[in-house]
Amino acid sequence: MSDGVVPSLAELVALRAAVSGRRSARLGRHGVSGQALSPLRGRGMEYAESREYSLGDDARHIDWRLTARTGRAHTKLFQAERERLTLIVADTAPSLYFGTRVRFKSVQAARAGAVAAWAAARDGDRIAALRGSLREAPVTPASGPRGALRVLDAMVRWYTQPPAEDAGLGVALDHAARLLRPGSRLIVLTDPASIAALPQRRWAVLAQHHEVIVLLLTDPIETQPPLSALPFSRDGQRIELDLGVDAQRKRWHDSFVAPVEVALDKLPLRGVRVQALSTDAASESWLPLLGRARPLVA
Repeated sequence: MSDGVVPSLAELVALRAAVSGRRSARLGRHGVSGQALSPLRGRGMEYAESREYSLGDDARHIDWRLTARTGRAHTKLFQAERERLTLIVADTAPSLYFGTRVRFKSVQAARAGAVAAWAAARDGDRIAALRGSLREAPVTPASGPRGALRVLDAMVRWYTQPPAEDAGLGVALDHAARLLRPGSRLIVLTDPASIAALPQRRWAVLAQHHEVIVLLLTDPIETQPPLSALPFSRDGQRIELDLGVDAQRKRWHDSFVAPVEVALDKLPLRGVRVQALSTDAASESWLPLLGRARPLVA
């Protein structure tokens, strides 16, 4: 198991048990589980509509009720099925590699990403992952345990230590937009400060065609700091920040608490499901977000 400072592949694999037996609801275009419906018309399993019979249509698909009612032969059309893509976007900002309770935020991000990967494998999705990098290619989509394990391996690599090159969450979302197809599921693991640096309109564009879930990685000392002096080390020097002083406490609030509050308030208005995930919370506690009805878009 992990020491809470770096993630281990063994603990990420073990999280499969936390997902087993939990099914997300089947909910139309956004939030479907398993096979997602394609807009293409074909000879699949899901009935789409009926039209007048044309020469060459399969006689086994004749709509006998409509044919009898109209006096003209009609045939049934079915929606072709395809695998949905679940894309996990991993923020690798340096501020994530820190924690005071149970585990680092980076380890919680890796664990939440593993839960997302196992949930996608359970639901029959293809699974991919990427981070904000100008050099590293995304983890290519694959389904089943093989696809999940590829993502788990990436989570361990990305969250063991800050990558040498991090281009930011904005670059990661640019890459994601090129990979996603309508009906995909996008799960973003991020520091609240990274969200605060992005314009709100980006989320509305993503949520228009995809199911978007954002998990805000937090630590208890960030959201509920003590009313006392906190010691820090910077460049080998000891620094004390007295949070009993109103001005210092306000600066702390603006830096750590306000970005979480703004994201929780504003992102649902853009059609995004969002949850703060503390380092001491169960890594699978966000699973109820899957398959929930989307918030109304303003």
